[in-house]
Amino acid sequence: MTHVTDMSRQDFRCLERLRVRWAEIDAQQIVFNAHYLGYFDTAVGAYWRALALPYADTMKALGGDLFVRKSTVEYLGSAHYDDLLDIGVRCARVGTTSLTVQCAVFRGDELLVHGELVYVFADASTQRPLPVPQALRDTLLGFEAAEPMVSVRVGDWDRLGEHAGAIRQAVFVQEQKIPAEMEWDAADASCVHAVAYNRLGVPLATGRLLEHVPGVAKIGRMAVMRSMRGARIGREVLEALMQAARERGEREVLLHAQLSAASFYMRAGFQQRGPLFEEAGIQHVEMVRGL
Repeated sequence: MTHVTDMSRQDFRCLERLRVRWAEIDAQQIVFNAHYLGYFDTAVGAYWRALALPYADTMKALGGDLFVRKSTVEYLGSAHYDDLLDIGVRCARVGTTSLTVQCAVFRGDELLVHGELVYVFADASTQRPLPVPQALRDTLLGFEAAEPMVSVRVGDWDRLGEHAGAIRQAVFVQEQKIPAEMEWDAADASCVHAVAYNRLGVPLATGRLLEHVPGVAKIGRMAVMRSMRGARIGREVLEALMQAARERGEREVLLHAQLSAASFYMRAGFQQRGPLFEEAGIQHVEMVRGL
């Protein structure tokens, strides 16, 4: 375990950026000490996304929950209003029934605050300790060892349709209120589909690929479960579909991006082409990228 005096940003694979708000400073014009535990808690939520584990559903599937047994905080410096802070989170130890999480607050490369959270895995009703499930143990240790947290399967509708359909139902029909009759079409039967799964086998994101015109592929129905957005899972689905297009000999790929997702595709190398337009009551833009 890294000694605190040697702790640096590079020791953390998960860093969550926060900006200090006015309500978080005290009469000394520095962040009130109790807020740092809130920062830790916010960053732990980001850590679960980095693990590709939707917290509540994961705990239910594992038959328990995590309860804080102990929290410690050590203050080395002070953060001020409007500072940009990076909160590092890492799992330092997994014991028989508990796990230890280290957190650290950095302003640039300067370590301001560090702490430790000890969680006990226990029965959700009785809070009696239970052994940490092997699947959770492997995921935590795997993440810290830089192992991939998701795998993307590519195949046809017969193979992936059940999981791809469930994600699209949740995202497009239930969340975005797109009429169900507009979501489902005959193209699903002939498309190449991709579904991303976490290490517990839970499907989290999907997309599909079809031929637009000879030499040009079209990616569509890109959907990521709400709790997992921002964890690069959608990017892995996108890359898998683009690789499938390359293997088919396509020279270009296009897609109709919801305006709110345009920046996501721009970061993946897509460029806007043409004016905005509406599909299913939502503003879209056509975006293209060469392969």
